[in-house]
Amino acid sequence: MQKLSPPETRRRARGRQGTEAVRQELAELDDAALLRMVRLLPPGSPRRASACELLVGRYRNLVVSCVRRYRNVPEPVDDLMQVAYVGLLNAINNFDPAFGGSLAAYAQPCITGEIKRHFRDKRWQVHVRRQTQELALQVRDATSELAQKLGHAPTDADLASTLGTTEAMVRQARLASMAFQTVSLDAPLAGERGLAGLAEALGSDDPNIELALDLQAVATHWPELPRREQRILAMRFFGDMTQAQIGAQLGISQVQVSRLIAHALGYLRDRVLGIRESSAYQEAS
Repeated sequence: MQKLSPPETRRRARGRQGTEAVRQELAELDDAALLRMVRLLPPGSPRRASACELLVGRYRNLVVSCVRRYRNVPEPVDDLMQVAYVGLLNAINNFDPAFGGSLAAYAQPCITGEIKRHFRDKRWQVHVRRQTQELALQVRDATSELAQKLGHAPTDADLASTLGTTEAMVRQARLASMAFQTVSLDAPLAGERGLAGLAEALGSDDPNIELALDLQAVATHWPELPRREQRILAMRFFGDMTQAQIGAQLGISQVQVSRLIAHALGYLRDRVLGIRESSAYQEAS
């Protein structure tokens, strides 16, 4: 770190003393005088900066009040406070007492608007229409208010009536709220032993599903086969017997076994695919 020379150190000390003296002087002024100073002095003026700082300090409770409305959202309070202070500074810089009203009345919508803009533009993890984003925030606020008023969780109909929208839009807004904050697949699972992350708890395609569907389709038409062909197929594919072993057990030749297997499989294939009716097979038999 660069070491300051004695003259530079003294100059900075005088600067700090001067800034503190300005703060003490401005602290005696009311809000109207400070706002007039903010409006008339150039942006780089130390006195203007001190006036803004004093006004921000005086209206800190207003910032806290606006942020408290969003205490149930998954967003750090400190981050929301920073966003709210930006809204307050914008209000201080743009407020003109000549148009009447108070700074508090003017600043509140500015602060709330800045917070909503933060949620709308920077916190949604996937693209959601602006109308749905705003409705999702309204649904959250209305849910809390109606729950206190009704004594139970409000239904979609209650929310739709209060917000002047449809139940379908309320449901859509609820779904959109799920896209507000995503969770990494590597996120640890609390209370789940043996699982390192969320990805390990997600299911995957079961390769046996297709096999089960095929077996079900075959089972539907299995009774339509003659008993001997049912027995031959069972011995071949479930008993894992060779055609020679099947022929020896049934007292027929291997060629006959091969022909019966081909005939039965062809029938089942055609029935499963809907190529021909069973009556045609029965007549051929």
